[in-house]
Amino acid sequence: MEHVPVLLREVLVFLQEHPSLNKVLDCTLGLGGYSEAILSSSFSTKVFGVDQDDQALAFAKERLQPFGERFYPAKGNFSSLPASITSHAPFDAIVFDLGVSNLQLVDEERGFSFQSDGPLDMRMDRDEPFSASDIVNTYPERELADLFWKYGEERFSRQLARGIVRHREGKGLIERTSTLVEVVRSTLPAPVQRKMGGHPARRIFQALRIAVNDEISVLQDALHGVPALAASESLVLVVSYHSLEDRIVKTLFKMWREQGKGTILTKRPLTPSEEEIETNHKSRSAKMRVFRFENGRKGV
Repeated sequence: MEHVPVLLREVLVFLQEHPSLNKVLDCTLGLGGYSEAILSSSFSTKVFGVDQDDQALAFAKERLQPFGERFYPAKGNFSSLPASITSHAPFDAIVFDLGVSNLQLVDEERGFSFQSDGPLDMRMDRDEPFSASDIVNTYPERELADLFWKYGEERFSRQLARGIVRHREGKGLIERTSTLVEVVRSTLPAPVQRKMGGHPARRIFQALRIAVNDEISVLQDALHGVPALAASESLVLVVSYHSLEDRIVKTLFKMWREQGKGTILTKRPLTPSEEEIETNHKSRSAKMRVFRFENGRKGV
């Protein structure tokens, strides 16, 4: 499966400048793109990878098997890391890539993509009971509109919420991704869709994914737990794809700086080059911020 890590060159530049990169925590392992590059670029580094998606975890384990005991995978949510990972703290670098993985997007049965037909699911951890279908088919119109606006920044949130409720009342439940896309297309006038600068369902799919996986709260919890895992001179690198995520990272980095915990290494977020965007369209909305702790735990 093709997997192109976003801003990989920039991530490696920061990591390679670290004086002693012995242990790296990859909080969003996904298909293992960052972990593989880190392990390949430093033969003395161990990477501890965490993911809540069983399918992604299995893929990454197989992909990174050649690195042997230098790679330690574990299932878990990065806001509540398993003891098998935290017992190895402190880490010299902690990496977050907050995007959805290609594995999830291309698997129609996962229901993440508005470009293919599948069950309206979107759960990253399939052991969780709450899916996108539950939201679309049970939330009142006002709550749907608020969700689309808050997490998708969708300008037409009210119209789309109204269209979904009308479909539920007149034609039944919306249980397929293709049905939800049809509702979006039938709700919004064609001239509006042409001016949206992308697929008309993109923003509400994004909003549903964030809500289903509680991504904002999980990110906040995870970042607040980072200082306890950080070594002296530890780097924290966060690649985000949504303005809400980026604001959370920016605000917390500023708070850490004001508390005297360390230094923000990116005055402005780093963004992909035009060349990277051309070769990897997924990267177009990516932003990376980097923080260096100066009062972390002593390494062991």
